[in-house]
Amino acid sequence: MALAEQLRLPPEVNQIIYVRNLPLKITPEQLFEIFGKYGPIRQIRRGVASDTKGSAFVAYEDIFDAKNALDHLKGLQVAGKYLSVNYLQKDRITKKAEIRKAKQEIENLKKEFKST
Repeated sequence: MALAEQLRLPPEVNQIIYVRNLPLKITPEQLFEIFGKYGPIRQIRRGVASDTKGSAFVAYEDIFDAKNALDHLKGLQVAGKYLSVNYLQKDRITKKAEIRKAKQEIENLKKEFKST
């Protein structure tokens, strides 16, 4: 049994990390340089909307590479900004999407009743 198989990771650990407080002018090459030191990267997705700029999702090939990156990069200073690095919490994203959908439905109902 390999060492990686013997280790038990906390349930929140996964292959995708969520990074906030990135410099707005950081290039894709710089992102790959910073995060690629910890293992092969499957994908990096940067936030482009006004409320997601300065954030990114980094998906690693291996869960242990993601854990290593998070352990080393949390609080790293990049261009005068300290990075906030956490594991992707899929249930939080799903919950936010559900709330957004419910709010939109309420707004639609309000519009419908105003017009009648």
